Amino acid sequence: MIAKKLQHLSFDLAEFLAKAGRGRTVAQYDKDQTIFSQGDAADSIFYIRKGRIKVTVHSEHGKEAVIALLGKGDFFGEGALAGQKWRIATAVAMTACEIMRLEKEFVIRELHDEPALSELFVAHLLARSIRVEEDLVDQLFNSSEKRLARALLLLANYGKEGIPEPIIAKVSQETLAAMIGTTRSRVSFFMNKFRKLGLISYNGKLEVHPSLLSLVLHEKPQIKT
Repeated sequence: MIAKKLQHLSFDLAEFLAKAGRGRTVAQYDKDQTIFSQGDAADSIFYIRKGRIKVTVHSEHGKEAVIALLGKGDFFGEGALAGQKWRIATAVAMTACEIMRLEKEFVIRELHDEPALSELFVAHLLARSIRVEEDLVDQLFNSSEKRLARALLLLANYGKEGIPEPIIAKVSQETLAAMIGTTRSRVSFFMNKFRKLGLISYNGKLEVHPSLLSLVLHEKPQIKT
């Protein structure tokens, strides 16, 4: 028992997620490279060490919906731990990525043995659950303009720990449209409006200014018809 406690005290979470080892491998992905596809076996989870990915689902008729854009420090594919046998979505690198793959059985053992990892993962799942609820409310009650503003703020890491950053990855207007459930022309219209108002700017990359928060915070929710 004492040895077990000492093991917990010596567990280095940062090192665990920084290095390949037993049950975990690290791979590099180029932009637009598929990490896993809808229908693949769900036998592992993934941790983003560098870069940004897009998670999408496809209908039988080929229609695509973007359900998440994730970046450094995020897990994905975690449905494998909840009994999911097959991937229900596709994950694609939006930029050059460095991603750790953790085998399902290995993760289950580590979550049982290492409180630090278990605490991190529970916090991640709770944050993801809250995000899904917020996304649902956003889709049901907010205008497409406000949904776009919120999406841009999330991409720039507003609301996460640390200092918000400019959007490094080039996110197409088609992707933004798929995220918020509108057309590319509407996204283009609102992006131009945000730029004219000084809420965003272009200087080799898209920068999202804190003033964009005012649009999200002050617009009254409205029921879509």
